[in-house]
Amino acid sequence: MRLCMFHPLDHPLERGWVGRIEGDRVIQLAAQTLQTMFTGGGSAREHAEYPLAEVRLLAPVLHPPAVRVFVDQATFAFANPAAIVGPGAEVVTRQGTGGDVSQGCLTLLARVAGVIGADHAVAGFTAFAEWCDLGCAAPKDRDFALGIGPVVVTPDELTSGWREAIVRVDGIERARGSFEDFDWQAARDLAAKRTRLFSGDLLVSPPFGTVDGIASGEVVELEIPAIGVLEHVVSG
Repeated sequence: MRLCMFHPLDHPLERGWVGRIEGDRVIQLAAQTLQTMFTGGGSAREHAEYPLAEVRLLAPVLHPPAVRVFVDQATFAFANPAAIVGPGAEVVTRQGTGGDVSQGCLTLLARVAGVIGADHAVAGFTAFAEWCDLGCAAPKDRDFALGIGPVVVTPDELTSGWREAIVRVDGIERARGSFEDFDWQAARDLAAKRTRLFSGDLLVSPPFGTVDGIASGEVVELEIPAIGVLEHVVSG
């Protein structure tokens, strides 16, 4: 399934509704969030149907209980769940927040995230754009925008070779690579060791590439063809 959170363009909602995308339409599902849908067995009663062109897709997991960003197969760091933003979000430079006007560029680390569902299993995958301001001291260099979306794709929808990814800035390709070497089962096992995983937790792969010098006014697309295009606009 291709799952999302959305709202109709003429009926804005902060959290949105759960939907299943089929071709050029979105079918509203009777679940409060993707997390509750996963814990409820992965199915829900269907409600209304909307043309895809007439809705806005939101962050599929707006408030993940935890975000674990993997440095390599055996090491991860926690990231800020409050920094999650969805498709079409505006990412503001330090200049745009009243910071040093000489610091107007950002860096993107392109990743993919596994979304935990029921029984500690990885229930789906989504694109993950980690934004960084390398002029700030860690950990505040990457504490302000973590993009996810546009949808969560369940494993049954994915074929071999699905982990290819591309980053474009204003339509120009700046990075291309894959996540083929990342072992999701090992990552899940490490994350679950001596603790409990919750539905909606994100396990984030190491980056396939880094794009520096992204300036105000530029449009950035992280495309994972099997998932879709996660687009952000930089401002400042």
